[in-house]
Amino acid sequence: MKPAVCAIFIVMGAALAAGQDLSPAPRPPGNGASSSSMTSDLDRLQTAAAQANLDLAHVRIEKWKADAGSKQQAQANADSLQRNLTSALPGLVDGFRAAPQDLSAGFKLYRNLNALYDVLASFTEAAGAFGPRTDYEALAQQLNVIDSVRHDLADNLEGLTASTQSELNALRAQVRSLQQPAAAEAPKKVIVDDTEPAKKTTHKKKPAKSTGASDSNPSATGATGGQPPSSPAKAQ
Repeated sequence: MKPAVCAIFIVMGAALAAGQDLSPAPRPPGNGASSSSMTSDLDRLQTAAAQANLDLAHVRIEKWKADAGSKQQAQANADSLQRNLTSALPGLVDGFRAAPQDLSAGFKLYRNLNALYDVLASFTEAAGAFGPRTDYEALAQQLNVIDSVRHDLADNLEGLTASTQSELNALRAQVRSLQQPAAAEAPKKVIVDDTEPAKKTTHKKKPAKSTGASDSNPSATGATGGQPPSSPAKAQ
């Protein structure tokens, strides 16, 4: 059993140091906690965190009936829990308290509560197994408060997420309805044909060629062979 407890301490301590999301199984949909209810839950959480920090400081791990390795790992986990309770958790609570509609602030707090609860639950169980009963009972009381608050916070975030998604869907529908008339009334395009028509080419008629002097004056040729007549002989 001792090696098993040591292994649990190691795994849980690493998860807390890395801020790993160790959320429980999904819960059924709910209406979410009201703003006033969450304010009361945050008050209870801060009170439980402060008391848990005091209870951890009073635990005497060196007197546990466990081996040296398990004691060393348990002390490391106790130190990590105290740092979370005094440094990380108060800032996350204040951030969500200031902006209860901020999903990012809510989920940051929820992730931290899950990791914090898992490590504190393992440490409380070990305190009951190896230490006095009073240490276990003191830690278990604060552990129950943290568990109750994280469940209420999960319901609140689920309701807030559904409301935000509904508003987002409505906005998307409005955008689509505004885009449809704009597309239907798009201006018609007017195409202007500014190209010049092709010019027609005209062909000039060539003048008829002349046939020469013989064609124009037939008397110029002689009766025989077309030779010109001989001139009369001069008188002696």
